[in-house]
Amino acid sequence: MYIVAIAWIYVVLMMALAEALSVHGSVLGAIVTFTMYGVLPLAIVLYIMGTPARRRARRAAEASAATPDGGGHAAGDPVATERKEP
Repeated sequence: MYIVAIAWIYVVLMMALAEALSVHGSVLGAIVTFTMYGVLPLAIVLYIMGTPARRRARRAAEASAATPDGGGHAAGDPVATERKEP
């Protein structure tokens, strides 16, 4: 998945460089080209492609948090009991 993202960023970077170094181009046009053709679409695609992994990680975290002591019983009282004076 990441090899395609790296290749796409490379292609868009070359497009932006061609825009910046062209006689009729500008640096602002190169920045817009890199942002609109490269960064934004790639961020959206990587976010969508990463959804199943995030979902699995969230379910695993919820499953491990459901039984913190592994016994399935409620945890003991975290406050120490009060002792009587002798």
